[in-house]
Amino acid sequence: MNTRRRLLELLLATPLVALGRRLLGEDAGAVINSPERALDVLDFEEAARRALPPAHFGYLATGTDADETLRRNREGFDRYELRVRRLVDVRRIDTSVTLFGRTWPTPILLAPAGSQRAFHPEGEVATARAARGKNQMLVLSTVGTTPVEEVAAVLGEPPWYQLYTTEQEAVARAIVKRAERAGCPVLVLTVDLQAGSNRLAQERAARQDARECGACHGDPDDFRDYVRRKPMFDGLDLSRVASLDMPGMTWDYIRRLRDLTTMKLVVKGIVTHEDAELGLERGVDGIMVSNHGGRAEASGRSAIECLPEVVAAVKGRIPVLVDGGVRRGTDVFKALALGASAVGIARPYLWGLAAFGQPGVESVLEILSRELSMVMAQAGATSVSRISRAHVQDRARL
Repeated sequence: MNTRRRLLELLLATPLVALGRRLLGEDAGAVINSPERALDVLDFEEAARRALPPAHFGYLATGTDADETLRRNREGFDRYELRVRRLVDVRRIDTSVTLFGRTWPTPILLAPAGSQRAFHPEGEVATARAARGKNQMLVLSTVGTTPVEEVAAVLGEPPWYQLYTTEQEAVARAIVKRAERAGCPVLVLTVDLQAGSNRLAQERAARQDARECGACHGDPDDFRDYVRRKPMFDGLDLSRVASLDMPGMTWDYIRRLRDLTTMKLVVKGIVTHEDAELGLERGVDGIMVSNHGGRAEASGRSAIECLPEVVAAVKGRIPVLVDGGVRRGTDVFKALALGASAVGIARPYLWGLAAFGQPGVESVLEILSRELSMVMAQAGATSVSRISRAHVQDRARL
């Protein structure tokens, strides 16, 4: 009897039986209760949804208008198929990259995301600890809920710094100089929100939330009240500031910003070859292809589909980074094959943060790194430098 019981337990534990149970719906609705249970980063999404109030998850999940660009960011990766090579010695896979003189173990970058304490009490501190533990690139947002000096202390080195300019250049200059004094090596200027965005999913989610949010978030129509929990604005004269954005920003501002700081300057939000060429003319040090995770404009163009024309315009003269829709190691690989120097993620690590704090962020990085190593081996690319355009084909052109 004991032998039969052990045999039955063994059979029930086999992957095929577990798969059968899932196909039959026996595990439908199951949500991971620890980071170790995640099979891929998408497992963290529902865990984050369960952990967060509706308005907070809505802020994280929203796109703009009918979310068409948000959807296209994911669907765009399906356009590119992998061309894999065989009979290559893949016992050693090197996922490291060097960017602006610093070598990182993977090309995965934690892209800027504001208000992280809306997702977890430790916010950016938990994210910084995870980045330090995994030695990953981290970009801190202007509207983060932790000051740059504290993040640098936790991270063990200054992070890259993302800038929202506001319409008052004096405010932007003060923030840039503070980031520079903190030792930040790279300034990432976001340029894709000058016209604002129509985040309907966020508004609908907020209507489902019965809590009184003003005590924490402040009045969005009163800028000083809105940023009172954003420490990078502490001590600044905000009497004439009404918005994070500078509607009158032109390429002339890039020149002024270039003259203001010794930090490397990356412009985030470029999606065309024309703007990439203008950036090169103005002396930018890098470009990040991005549509703000589908939150900036209702273009219907995915970031990954915009990447090739920007790479073609740059011609290897400066690094090109990309973010938007990355959920798997194969996505990272495709972006690298199309010419990206590094690949940003935001929603996946924020799901991990919301669900489990620092261990959740670490697990997301571990999964994506593991998946990237696997697809590199499958493709016969033993280092990132060996990943090329020949490793992908464009289904739309076949």
